[in-house]
Amino acid sequence: MTAPRTPASAQRSSSGMNPGEPSSDSYVRRAGRHLIFATYGALRAVKLYPVENAAVQKALAEVTNHAQEMLTSEGELELRMSGEFIFVNQTRLRLDLDNFASFSHLLSLFRAAGIGTLTVADGVAPKDWLVFLSLLQAPGSDDPAERLAQLMAKLEAASVRAFTLAPQAEQGEGNKEKAKERAKRTYAQSIAATRDLMSSVRMGGSPNIKKIKRVVQGIVDQILNEETSLIGLTTIRDYDEYTFTHSVNVCIFSVALGKRLGLSKLQLYDLGMAALFHDIGKSRVPQSILNKSGGLTDEEWRLIASHPWLGVLALFQVRGAQELPYRAMVVAHEHHMKRDLTGYPRPIRERQLSMFSKIVAIADGFDAATSRRAYQTVPFTPAQVMLEMRDNPRRGMDPVIVKAFINLTGIYPVGTLVVLDTFELGIVHAVNPIQDMLSRPIVRVISDAQGNVVYPGELVDLADQSAEGVYLRTIIKTENPERYGIRIGDYFV
Repeated sequence: MTAPRTPASAQRSSSGMNPGEPSSDSYVRRAGRHLIFATYGALRAVKLYPVENAAVQKALAEVTNHAQEMLTSEGELELRMSGEFIFVNQTRLRLDLDNFASFSHLLSLFRAAGIGTLTVADGVAPKDWLVFLSLLQAPGSDDPAERLAQLMAKLEAASVRAFTLAPQAEQGEGNKEKAKERAKRTYAQSIAATRDLMSSVRMGGSPNIKKIKRVVQGIVDQILNEETSLIGLTTIRDYDEYTFTHSVNVCIFSVALGKRLGLSKLQLYDLGMAALFHDIGKSRVPQSILNKSGGLTDEEWRLIASHPWLGVLALFQVRGAQELPYRAMVVAHEHHMKRDLTGYPRPIRERQLSMFSKIVAIADGFDAATSRRAYQTVPFTPAQVMLEMRDNPRRGMDPVIVKAFINLTGIYPVGTLVVLDTFELGIVHAVNPIQDMLSRPIVRVISDAQGNVVYPGELVDLADQSAEGVYLRTIIKTENPERYGIRIGDYFV
């Protein structure tokens, strides 16, 4: 991975209840978070210690008390998993950095077990939780539907009737195709709007801020509904339109990462605007310098390194700047600063980098390093960049947010060309929804064992196993697609 060249949701209706009383959303969010923490603690205790251990008994009592409290206050208790979110009694719980581990672990266990909804009955006892949590972590079928049937049968056999399980909602093929077409339209509109934005600023004109806001709203809505299709389109990385595609890709990655970190919809809009405008200062740098293939002179590098503060000036001068979130200016200024405040520009006093700047810096670094440019004709593979971001502290990226980004993209990010142990070539299509299978993504196999490339190929899950428990396919290495004459973007359009 090369461094830059150097010399609120609506309240539920309830009769007479005000926010803050037991039936308000705020109560459900607070109590729901306590329940998730308690469930996570009980899962760990049950897995680590024998049943009679005091830690196990305490953890089971705690999760029982939290569940019963909600049942008494609300009259019902339902946990529903939808994408990367957990809903308690129809109220979405916010994912924050402090609850990232517990939420992610519970989501992965429920996905693996095929559970979409868990309804808890009044009178649930510690022994009910003990049986359920033990079975949830026990080995079982790799097929979620089959695993769910096994789990329900075992609960019935153990006379545990405090839990009602329902399967995950499936997305039909027709809906998937519609989502893919919507993603294409959103991406194309975003590129066109960003091209107009950069060109207008370069010529000293005033861009249409309302048009840009509609573009960002489209990206946020698409990411919230079905992120896979839009993230897949970031693999196109058009060499001739790098400046525009890069800004859009950084916006997509940033919004998707913000979603994983539990930002609200309004916060995602602000983050998307900041990400789309992060490189606007480059519109004030001569194209001949931006596209120079050789080394830069000291003066040329000074101009390149000035684009963060030039971006702040450009945003101040945009007509309708009051509609721009203040954070967009902060991100434009900070996105090349590191955690220890090295990088550029150098601050004149101590400061804390904003969360948005940390998110955009990771999205910016990933997309830049995996793209072909005038001075980087052979880009790094997505997997190489991911490892560099994770393992090299000199990159100055926030390790917690990098971990969340890996959780979003997987160890082998979307668009990575991989060689399988069957000698087939595959392109990573999506991260595996099973948390423990980040190294076994969903892959589109695009060749036979002799290396004959096929189109569009076949989607396979690398977590699939034979009857004997042997994985059918395993990644043995990543490859540069140009070596095989493969255009990754062709498989996502």
